[in-house]
Amino acid sequence: MRFVTNLLLMIGVALAFGFGLSWFALSDGRFFGSTQIGPWTIWREAGAPQPDPYSRAYVSRTGALQLGISEGLQFTASIDSDGRPLDRACRYRIDGTTPVATFWTLTAVAPDGSLITRPDGPTSLSSRRIARANDGSMELYVSRTLAPRNWLEITGDGAFVLALNLYDTSSFGGSSTGVPTLPAIIREACA
Repeated sequence: MRFVTNLLLMIGVALAFGFGLSWFALSDGRFFGSTQIGPWTIWREAGAPQPDPYSRAYVSRTGALQLGISEGLQFTASIDSDGRPLDRACRYRIDGTTPVATFWTLTAVAPDGSLITRPDGPTSLSSRRIARANDGSMELYVSRTLAPRNWLEITGDGAFVLALNLYDTSSFGGSSTGVPTLPAIIREACA
């Protein structure tokens, strides 16, 4: 009887460990297909013709439309550069440079993927419609309250995600060396 009890306990622990590891791989992905650069995450294989099993599961779970590898890359961030979750009650400054790309967009969405920008306003910021500093760096603002220069107005309450789409880029390509530089996400103030 003791043997059966111990066997059932070991099976229960193994199942819990297996399901827990599977959940972690599909929700976080740091060790299983995604790459983290500061607050930004990319699933490099998500748009590949034959993605790895973890990237395929991520795309299935999120239902997100992924760019093909030849089209571009999508970086997402649900935390700021200090590791705090993005909150619509706060103003964020996206500061720095993006990897070289023909065109890029920055969009703010709810965790379920729906747009959270003002209905009659711009849905994203893009490389063609921003003011840059002399050195090519940028300061973008995402908030519910008025911000200087390049501002993306969001609405509502709760958490949100930033999506940075790079189109026609060689980042993470075979000829690229090193890790691309991505802008910092700095929390400035909260209401």
